[in-house]
Amino acid sequence: MLIRIKNAQAAKKEQVSIPFSKMKFAIAKVLKDSEFVQEFERKSKKVNNSEHENIVITLRYNEKDGGIGGIKVISKPSRRLYIKAKDIKLVRSGYGIAILSTPGGIMSSIEARKNKLGGEIICEVW
Repeated sequence: MLIRIKNAQAAKKEQVSIPFSKMKFAIAKVLKDSEFVQEFERKSKKVNNSEHENIVITLRYNEKDGGIGGIKVISKPSRRLYIKAKDIKLVRSGYGIAILSTPGGIMSSIEARKNKLGGEIICEVW
């Protein structure tokens, strides 16, 4: 999902469509709340008598460059990275956010630090 967003932004696309999952939908919500993307919505598409759900994300652009400068995937299936609430650092001196999966749900590093929750670091966005 994250690489699709990054590639669509580099290609100056207006929207990107991603297969639906609850986790991806929650990540899209965090990106919208942090104003990295303009909006997102859940859409159904019928293909060969079966219905597929997608998340359509509308990307945000400034005058020349995109709203997302870069995305770095931290946790991977082969190597998970967990962090305590007190060890959460600023991303790019406060210009970016980290997205965490916590017991309270998926949230940005700013919210997790405020709620004193640690968890798995999914990615960093700046």
